[in-house]
Amino acid sequence: MNSHPLNRSSSNRSSSPSLVSFLALAAVALGTVVLPTYSAHAATPIELEVDASESARRILHARMTIPVAPGPLVLVYPKWIPGEHAPTGPVADVAGLVIRAGDEVLRWKRDETNMHQFRCEVPPGLQQIDVAFDFLSPPPATAGFTSGSSLTPRLAVVNWNEVLMYPQGAVARELQFHPKLKLPAGWKLGTALKQESNAGAQTTFALVSLEALIDSPVVCGQHFREVFIGTSDGPPHFIELAADSAEALVMSDTQKAKYDRLVAEAGALFGARPYDSYRFLLAASDQVAHFGLEHHQSSDNRVPERMLIDDKLRLSWATLLPHEFVHTWNGKFRRPADMVATDFHQPLKTNLLWVYEGLTQYLGLVLTARCGLWTPEEARDHWADIAQWATNQRGRASRSLEDTAVAAQLLYGARPDHAHRRRGTDFYDEGALVWLEVDVLLREQTAGRRSLDDFCRKFYGGQNGLPGVKPYTLDEIVATLNELSPFDWKTHLESRTGLASDKPPLAGVERGGWRLSYTKKPSEVQLAEEADGKVLDLSGSIGLSISDEGRIKDVVPGEPADRAGLAPAMKLVAVNSRRFSPETLRAAIAQTTEAGSKLELLVENGEFFSTHTVDYHGGERYPRLERTAGSADVLMEILKPRTKSP
Repeated sequence: MNSHPLNRSSSNRSSSPSLVSFLALAAVALGTVVLPTYSAHAATPIELEVDASESARRILHARMTIPVAPGPLVLVYPKWIPGEHAPTGPVADVAGLVIRAGDEVLRWKRDETNMHQFRCEVPPGLQQIDVAFDFLSPPPATAGFTSGSSLTPRLAVVNWNEVLMYPQGAVARELQFHPKLKLPAGWKLGTALKQESNAGAQTTFALVSLEALIDSPVVCGQHFREVFIGTSDGPPHFIELAADSAEALVMSDTQKAKYDRLVAEAGALFGARPYDSYRFLLAASDQVAHFGLEHHQSSDNRVPERMLIDDKLRLSWATLLPHEFVHTWNGKFRRPADMVATDFHQPLKTNLLWVYEGLTQYLGLVLTARCGLWTPEEARDHWADIAQWATNQRGRASRSLEDTAVAAQLLYGARPDHAHRRRGTDFYDEGALVWLEVDVLLREQTAGRRSLDDFCRKFYGGQNGLPGVKPYTLDEIVATLNELSPFDWKTHLESRTGLASDKPPLAGVERGGWRLSYTKKPSEVQLAEEADGKVLDLSGSIGLSISDEGRIKDVVPGEPADRAGLAPAMKLVAVNSRRFSPETLRAAIAQTTEAGSKLELLVENGEFFSTHTVDYHGGERYPRLERTAGSADVLMEILKPRTKSP
């Protein structure tokens, strides 16, 4: 998964039956799960019909016919959603649930301790039931991480986990569904699912396992375009683009060439493709939640409407598609063993998210530069932003990186304020810094003969074609690194991830030939991210970030704004007795180097007002990387393309 860069904070259809059975039996032996009990007509698929014709009202209608046996039945609404790393199944948005056995409406009761389970009694002689409910997608103003807004009057992203239930005890890899989707008139769709037939507005898909169905969302819309990217050899790749306007579908030849090269660079990095086709599902709208979510043969990418046609937005969101593409190898084909489950109700252990997400973050940044979505200078400026963020992250002194991974299910939905004190989903960017150091160390120890590229080919390569799942452990990662260059990798990685430390993890940047420094002008990357996020990032000077309207987003502990008593949620009203604007605040900070200058801020805190004098005299300071004299430029070597320009 990925979200906006300022918020630093799946198909397994062909996975081996013996592997999944072994994992299930091992879990039972450890007393962690109960063996599946659902067997009634298991060979008969569940018929699923979803009606998206009321997407303008943000309502999806779902209807299922489920094979059953008489007696007690528990229906499960998916709870642990792949890629979200948390029990985020949006059951609170389910409305109008009705269960019928023939003409009889069955009484159902929610489990009192598990809100995602619904119990009923199937009458004698019945072999199937009908289940119907509506899914109510939240409007943009209220959409959060859970059940992010996905429907507008012009487009929709249909995630199947939101519109289905299944019998308790079913194995997701084995349970078959026969899905149908009805769209508003004139809409088109894109998905990794195989299409069986089309009749008017309704598309019928081929039989698919529950596991593969939830791993295969659909993007659809009135304004729709399919773009073939990549090369003519190997599996086909597409961008399936739906937008709220026809002009937002425009993709220049130059932009397409960069996505062509993304496909080529990923192939060069991993050496194999564990899919038979791949689709980047891209929803361009200002009315949906903006983030990315990985799937095995596709990815769910939601961006601002003008992302493809606005230079600043393209710059700000450049890493999204590369990040989600990397997840096909790291997170879907190969994933931590504790994150492999037999259904969507089994809790996951996420302590290795610094690999699952952190390594993906690193490789996504690398591929963004290699394919040309960023220039080398833009890529370097983004690393400068990460380095500054890491330097300002005070929560590290009492909380390890691994703990942020373990607590991911809490942190994804946590408030963003005080993130520099409490930590957030730091396993993304701090994880990227950990893996940058690993890459640099491999190159140092082998005089440039080995790198993390070699690790990727050994660890993630070797499988082409239909998706599968090959779990991994930390010991396997360490063993592969030792094959490339003998070293105490386990101690090294555990020291970087398992220990609290107030020292920022910048060894990879510094050994890569660069160091964090500051200039008086923000980089184009920072300006793009500020414009997209409607925020002013002054972390390098007075130590705060603030919205365009003056609402303080966060303060850096120990820095001038913090020492002056400012805090998140306060609203800045005036700067040196003049009404606040981003330009006014920047200008006032620039003038702090002058003799007799001051920085006096009037803030609103609920119903109260107060004046705060910020003791700061350093002028504007924005992060950049500066070359270390006499050192090898390893970082820029890492970012060089590995394929020829198309």
